[in-house]
Amino acid sequence: MTLPRQRISLVTLGVDDLARARAFYAALGWREAEVTDGMACFQLHGQALMLFGRDALAEDQGRAGADLGTGALTLAQNFSTREDVDAVFAEALAAGATTLKAPEAVFWGGYSGYYADPDGHVWEVAHNPFWPLADDGSLTLPVESSDPA
Repeated sequence: MTLPRQRISLVTLGVDDLARARAFYAALGWREAEVTDGMACFQLHGQALMLFGRDALAEDQGRAGADLGTGALTLAQNFSTREDVDAVFAEALAAGATTLKAPEAVFWGGYSGYYADPDGHVWEVAHNPFWPLADDGSLTLPVESSDPA
């Protein structure tokens, strides 16, 4: 049996204050699917996002006491219009996010901005006219014919 390898099932964010992180994502309208002592999960389209105490995450990874930081990682949400990008960006700021770059037209022909959640995790909100979204917001990249040689 061939297992599907090109996928992500779960994204886990290490947070300093679980209650604050839960409140932030709730203010964005996200609904928790599961909450236990020390973690909260949100069901996404075909995957899940988990909030987990940063120290507990380091221990779970076998790196107890390590400073995990937030790493060189951007989480992104694409939207069908620039107006949607602006609305979601404003909603994130109202919920406690910090502006990194306000939404603007970008060199690749789209429109995007960046904010950091209260734990410093970086989110991009974008409109990419070259990647149309399904009605449910899911993204399927256009298939290009290419020669790997």
